[in-house]
Amino acid sequence: MSLLNFETAELARRGAPHTAREIAQQPEVWRTVHALVQSQRAAIDAFLQPLLALPDLRIVLTGAGSSAFIGQCLTPALLQRLGAKPGIRVEAIATTDIVSNPAQCLQPGVPTLLVSFARSGNSPESLAAVELADATVRECHHLAVTCAADGTLARRLGGRGRAHVLLLPDETHDRAFAMTSSFTGMLLAAAWAFGLALPSAEALGDAARQLLATEAARLDALNAVSFERVVVLGSNGLQGLAKEAALKVLELSDGRLVALADSPLGFRHGPKTVLNDRTLVLIVLSNDSYTRRYDLDLLRELRRQGRGRIVALSTSALNAEDALAADDVLLDLPVNAPDLALAPVALVFAQCLALLASLKLGITPDNPSASGTVTRVVSGVIIHPLATSAP
Repeated sequence: MSLLNFETAELARRGAPHTAREIAQQPEVWRTVHALVQSQRAAIDAFLQPLLALPDLRIVLTGAGSSAFIGQCLTPALLQRLGAKPGIRVEAIATTDIVSNPAQCLQPGVPTLLVSFARSGNSPESLAAVELADATVRECHHLAVTCAADGTLARRLGGRGRAHVLLLPDETHDRAFAMTSSFTGMLLAAAWAFGLALPSAEALGDAARQLLATEAARLDALNAVSFERVVVLGSNGLQGLAKEAALKVLELSDGRLVALADSPLGFRHGPKTVLNDRTLVLIVLSNDSYTRRYDLDLLRELRRQGRGRIVALSTSALNAEDALAADDVLLDLPVNAPDLALAPVALVFAQCLALLASLKLGITPDNPSASGTVTRVVSGVIIHPLATSAP
């Protein structure tokens, strides 16, 4: 296997074989995940359709860390899909918030579908959120989207009432520290499970393959610049993508690159002070024609002010007055594709950028935390009994 001009032996020597493979395999993984969802279509519909018919259903998309950002990517698209049902609510709430603030996150009298995203299914907060929801909400249903058949979450919810486990293929269960295939695999699995409109798995995979094949030189050029800060911007569901992309840079650089995420409109309200001449800004332009106007306004402003290096990722050439810059990336997706379709493809670019930055810094990407400050499955979390949690 080669990725970004690195051969297998070189990636192994530098501690990156799993991370590189799990980035490169995503186009094929997406096709496998789509086939899996289609093969389980009847069972998924039998579980979801009666719930979606409830007039007051509350859907809570949850996970910790990267898994929480999956829900943030999905929420706008799912709200739009279910918009004709005014009583239904869709919210992305991290398990870390549910566990520490259950009374503010869970509503006992409201029928709830808790959609849990979990790579391993062993994170303490993922398991505690399920238990708290069951203990707090009178009618709670569970959809678990997970990558590990032997994970505690899959075993705990498998075969029980009011629950369905969507277990993804083993190749989505990343062996490396950073979530890559697992993130995009779970994101697309949930989108297809809920019937969200997307280009075909083949079209998404082809767009990612083209990016991997054609963007190595651009990524090398960006990586050659000594950045100390990275900003990722996206509107609506693309803000969830921006958070995940920024986290990949932070994780794989072992915190040596400062990375933050925001929306293009929100960025002006204080966070923009992070810009200096050693800042890289990635802005993923929305395909929504109205939202895109705001994205382009900020893009013009940033380029006019000339602080940092600005890279736009877009499915089409910019407006007539906005010529493509040398660093800009065209994503091979239809210009009318929903923003949710941009997320996995644009994320592949950010994952590659983070991998290259990690290698440049002499870090081993498969296990980037030299100090052990963070671990692949979070440790050190104490789940306090709810009845005794008050001081």
